[in-house]
Amino acid sequence: MSIFRGVVGRSLVRSMKGLSGSKLPMIAGHKLLYTCNLRCKMCPFWRRPDEELLSIEEEVKMMNALAGAGVSFMGFEGGEPLLRKDIAEILEESSKRFHTSMVTNGWLLAGKVREIEDYLNFAFVSLDGVGELHDRLRGISGSFQKAIEGIRSARGRIPMAISSTITRENMQQAPDLVNLASDLGVSINFQIAYDYSTADPLSPDRAKLKETIEFLKYQKLAGRPIVNSVEYFDAILNSWYGGEGWHCKPWLTINIDPLGRIVQPCYIINEYSGKSKVWEIDIRELWNSYDWESYETCNKCALSCYLEPSLFSWHNPSMVRERILDNVVSYITGQIG
Repeated sequence: MSIFRGVVGRSLVRSMKGLSGSKLPMIAGHKLLYTCNLRCKMCPFWRRPDEELLSIEEEVKMMNALAGAGVSFMGFEGGEPLLRKDIAEILEESSKRFHTSMVTNGWLLAGKVREIEDYLNFAFVSLDGVGELHDRLRGISGSFQKAIEGIRSARGRIPMAISSTITRENMQQAPDLVNLASDLGVSINFQIAYDYSTADPLSPDRAKLKETIEFLKYQKLAGRPIVNSVEYFDAILNSWYGGEGWHCKPWLTINIDPLGRIVQPCYIINEYSGKSKVWEIDIRELWNSYDWESYETCNKCALSCYLEPSLFSWHNPSMVRERILDNVVSYITGQIG
């Protein structure tokens, strides 16, 4: 608990600095690799060949640079992070510096949980449907059963939640997924599919999506185990259906590609194309010289990793309690794993 309070304290300091005009990243997302054992329709990343991945020494250099810039939350993803043979060593190094989370498809989790449980503060297992629908969306038969096995093996060892991407093909199963999470004794986080240029277009029809978002909002208010904040659902409804946009703060999140390069302004707009190695750049200088203003009214995506931190306010007691004091970190997920 003392380590977590330290993370909260550093986050508060950075938030206060942000209010005074200085922009600093609080959250880091790092794709350890693009390689994956699934073939998800809505994901562009497994379709990319991996170049040479970072060594553990380079991973540490990356982490040190991020910690030096004030990052407190580190989220690992892919591809499938558990395909890295050195994943435990990477997570151990991260746990020394950050509140550490990971997004996994769950296929390998049962066999890896003992190796990684001491180094993770939170894990998200991707589930987009019940039974055959999940297998179809994820492209590999047996994916649903493997994810369920992974969740059952890890719950009680690692704080965890289901991560579900809402598409045009699974909107109708939102109630079933909430019930599944409840039955499994875990929470669930939702995000809405974004149509990448190199993936199958599966973003839901806006008119039909509204009903699902409203349903999830009221399920959240009713106390169901949904990680997303009420403000998250309200922001989508107000922006996409009411013409009242949210103020995006992409600078709160720094994304790092598998080669250690910084992705700017966000991984949605440039589809995770990085340029400069994070340890070769003065992050503080880059962050406060970059033109963020033109992206603050974007509202194109509704991924938790951008929308949730953009909405967060230390002046809103319910948000502080739910997402910080209760250790629910919905804003470090939202990326497809």
